[in-house]
Amino acid sequence: MGTTRQEVMAMAKEANVKFIRLQFTDIIGVLKNVAIPVEQLGKALDGELMFDGSSIEGFVRIEESDQYLKPDLNTFSVFPWRPRDGSVARLICDVYTPEGEPFVGCPRSTLKRVLEEAEAMGYTLNVGPEAEFFLFHTDESGRPTTITHDRGGYFDLSPVDLGENARRDMVMTLQEMGFEIEASHHEVAEGQHEIDFKYDEALATADKLVTFKFVVRNVAQRHGLHATFMPKPIFGINGSGMHTHQSLFVNGENIFFDANGERQLSKEAYYYIGGILKHASAFTAVTNPTVNSYKRLVPGYEAPVYLAWSERNRSPLIRIPARRGVGTRVEVRSPDPSCNPYLALAVMLKAGLDGIRNKIDAPAPVDRNIYQLTEQERSEMGIASLPGSLKEALDNLESNKVMQEALGAHITERFMTAKRREYQEYAMTVHNWELENYLAKF
Repeated sequence: MGTTRQEVMAMAKEANVKFIRLQFTDIIGVLKNVAIPVEQLGKALDGELMFDGSSIEGFVRIEESDQYLKPDLNTFSVFPWRPRDGSVARLICDVYTPEGEPFVGCPRSTLKRVLEEAEAMGYTLNVGPEAEFFLFHTDESGRPTTITHDRGGYFDLSPVDLGENARRDMVMTLQEMGFEIEASHHEVAEGQHEIDFKYDEALATADKLVTFKFVVRNVAQRHGLHATFMPKPIFGINGSGMHTHQSLFVNGENIFFDANGERQLSKEAYYYIGGILKHASAFTAVTNPTVNSYKRLVPGYEAPVYLAWSERNRSPLIRIPARRGVGTRVEVRSPDPSCNPYLALAVMLKAGLDGIRNKIDAPAPVDRNIYQLTEQERSEMGIASLPGSLKEALDNLESNKVMQEALGAHITERFMTAKRREYQEYAMTVHNWELENYLAKF
């Protein structure tokens, strides 16, 4: 049973809520807020609140700008960091048209549509993400620098890890907002952290990812630090990924597990892997959507760049963790946390479902370290690479009908336009590296 209108009203009253933030994301994945006084809550819960969609990246043209926000009552949550005498709460919303239809440019509705497709096949998708981030100092003006606050390494503890207080505060805040935190630790690179929360159904997980990024940034700010989910902020050290663990359930049973299957994996698990590998070169435009994403997807920094799978090593795109039974899952290691989580989960699920529907066989696993193979060896083993740039990924998306179907025509077109523009600006910009290498030489 979901949360009722009466329960939301009662919770708001009990927590002495004065303002509500109605939250949704644009196509790029940026969190948007429409703040309303609590007196407007009833109207909001009835989906009667309107906003101007023409002001949002990739949404609508001026002449069709009226949009309605319909809150998901299950997402009501009070922000723990506000003074208790005037709390602020939030509701995550779907965007609707004035005709009462889900808006085709709403990323959350897009994920719901692909989840309905899975449901029609009898499946529920569970997702567990591992979103990494960096904590940096800010300068005197409060602007972020790339100076890290520590000299810690993987799993390091105080006194080296000065970000530990900030991270502990983040964990406690997330727990107060209903997150079940499974692990929190320092990552490999200086200033890099990871907080893992328990897997959940896909829509709830996407909502949690949006909330997670919002909370992490807010708490970091209160500690005088800047949290960034940029995939590769510093050259020469590991970037930030968002490994995404996925499993399909039917009536509470994990269907990726088969006690009698090869490696105790089911046919569906192998087909799902086949679908992911088939469509990865196209969905990378969505799971790794910035120019900077491709500075992380290079050999040598633990980022997966090769279209292969394995149980044993971490160099391929897909790893199958050792756990079996209810914990059997497919870990897709390429996504990074700059992605729009709703669209990223939609395209990965669609790829996996296409694998199951069309019985796309997974290739043989590759248990050698692919980074150490020569180009010729990789070629002989049929191991291709992920796109090397945002432009290449967008070209692949443009020719992949299945991935476009997952996004829908509206989002495909607006996403491609925005991202092609981004790539073009980057390509035309003169960077410091060029000046350092060419200015004196030529």
